[in-house]
Amino acid sequence: MKKWMVLGLLGLVALLSANPALAEEVGAAKMVTGFGFFAAIVLASGVGVGLAALGCGIGMGHATRGACEGIARNPELAGRLTVTMILGIALIESLTIYALVIALILLYANPVLPKLIQILGLGA
Repeated sequence: MKKWMVLGLLGLVALLSANPALAEEVGAAKMVTGFGFFAAIVLASGVGVGLAALGCGIGMGHATRGACEGIARNPELAGRLTVTMILGIALIESLTIYALVIALILLYANPVLPKLIQILGLGA
């Protein structure tokens, strides 16, 4: 475990130090504005949607397991338990959809990017 931590930290240091070491000077007209910022947005969007889907999947599994156990114990309540389970699963799924909407807003309609470019003076 300790070997993997040291290896991971060395890899992180290598990645962080490679950017300034391999950078070349570019004229102001050829500058790519905010590529690192876009990369961070893409990474954050992917991780955010992935974590939301993971959490909601676990929640749906627990809800389904509880409904199946309830139906197994009392089969006469199967209809009511199924309706309640489906309603709960729909509400859980809406959380994943909210995460997806936020990720799409960050990717395609980012409200922060124009102000950031203006503050950094990267705009033409």
